[in-house]
Amino acid sequence: MNPISTVKSNWRVLLLVAFVGFAVVALFIPGGIVADNSVAGNESLQESPTNLEFGLGLEGGTRLRAPVTGMTAEGVAPDAVSDNGQVDQNRIDELEAALRGDGADQLGLEPANASVHVQDDGTVVAEVFTDDVSQAEFAAALQSAGADVSEDDIRDGVSQRTRDQIIETIQTKINAAGLSGGTVYEQTTPNGDHYIVVEVPNMGSDELRTILSERGVVEVVAYYPTESGNQTNETVLTGDDIASVDPPRQEQSRPGQASQGYVVPVQVSEDAAPGFQQQMNEQGFTDPSEGMGRCSLDTTNGTVDFDHENDQYCLVTVTDGKPVAAHSMGSSLAETMQSQEWANDPIFQMGAQNQQDAQSLSVNLQAGSLRAPLDFGESQVYSIEAAHADQFKQYSLLIGLLSVFTVSGVVYARYTDTRVALPMIVTALAEVVVLLGFAALIRMPLDLSHVAGFIAVVGTGVDDLVIIADEVMDEGDVSSERVFQSRFRKAFWVIGAAAATTVVALSPLAVLSLGDLRGFAIITILGVFIGVLITRPAYGDILRRLLTDR
Repeated sequence: MNPISTVKSNWRVLLLVAFVGFAVVALFIPGGIVADNSVAGNESLQESPTNLEFGLGLEGGTRLRAPVTGMTAEGVAPDAVSDNGQVDQNRIDELEAALRGDGADQLGLEPANASVHVQDDGTVVAEVFTDDVSQAEFAAALQSAGADVSEDDIRDGVSQRTRDQIIETIQTKINAAGLSGGTVYEQTTPNGDHYIVVEVPNMGSDELRTILSERGVVEVVAYYPTESGNQTNETVLTGDDIASVDPPRQEQSRPGQASQGYVVPVQVSEDAAPGFQQQMNEQGFTDPSEGMGRCSLDTTNGTVDFDHENDQYCLVTVTDGKPVAAHSMGSSLAETMQSQEWANDPIFQMGAQNQQDAQSLSVNLQAGSLRAPLDFGESQVYSIEAAHADQFKQYSLLIGLLSVFTVSGVVYARYTDTRVALPMIVTALAEVVVLLGFAALIRMPLDLSHVAGFIAVVGTGVDDLVIIADEVMDEGDVSSERVFQSRFRKAFWVIGAAAATTVVALSPLAVLSLGDLRGFAIITILGVFIGVLITRPAYGDILRRLLTDR
């Protein structure tokens, strides 16, 4: 037979073989089809024989669900947005000043704990992210800035934009910390309450709570003498001014001296670099006769010891209000700032006392600060030990094998014809392999709910293959290819209708935030699509070759 004709008549089988091949590569080749740095640096994946990632039920770890601390007032200043959508930034700044100022009706909040922004629909939203302010005080502060708002207009919780920012920041923190399989998502209860859910395998509840309790607000504070002779603090860089972050490393010491700690190399953004350079020159940090080498502040205990006799010129790295290191301006950095060349290649080093602080600083700089804190007083924590998770993993594998053998025995007893039964079993297993490869490719953390979905896929898949076999063989001789195709099309219409019903029935579970049910629904729906589009047609081609006269 002509090779081209062979390919045309068996392209569905070849498509299945191609998908299985890609799945095997994604499952077993280090890095999978799309290699990335996260796999290369992930020890758990390197030790595993496959590229699969596992969730809490199969790996152990912690799931924490908590609401966001804060209050929100919407539509506080319609006059801040014109009819053509132009935003009056001065009006926005005025509202923020009422939340951050220290006046009679002002709240005096830190910049990280207050926000005023304009939504896409032009609504002005004011938010505070603290429990230290009552709804009445929040309303009074906005009223002092001319906002038409009352206490009844204030609601607990934060805006959708803030929740999205929190989810993105926490996910980045988890990824930057090298925690494989961690996921972050929002969950909404029937009564409208919003929760942030964080799931991290291989981590205890206390450790996860510690990571999430850190806001990650990073600043570089310049501590220097003023013209009056008094020392003053001034924030000269924030985490928002950082464009990129390199891995932390131990600080290079001078010959004959012990290492002074760790540093995190960063690149300052193009917008912030010229201003920072100018501040360092104006404040005397780059002057060899004034600021260079003039820092002796002690930050060992997370505080600054200001007991000194001489003027101090220190760049203090501060995380969440805690000083983690204080350094002098280096000579090479000072020279490039004096010559105005540094802003063209704005590389800067933030200090830390130890490796743990340096790693935390690096993660916070990469992820950015957490827009609002989580309310751990209303949190719910679910934790599972790694030893129990290993047992669940073994039991899941055992149940999967039992289901395959059971289905195989039933199918063979039904047909007693290996030409029908063997391709049916192989096709059903191929469907599972393709699904596992897809899970490995997209780094889907598999959990017990997904295992249930795989078992359901095997069951429904074999059901469909039985329908094909029965429809094709039920009416006697099928040696004619034309007769086979006619019967196969009838069976495929039945399978298609059943698949559509399954997808419609499970779609709400896949979309809604219903915990483990969502994983079951997603795997089952994916299995249905793979079956209808790839494996069922391939099984039909195999039966045609085995049962008809060619």
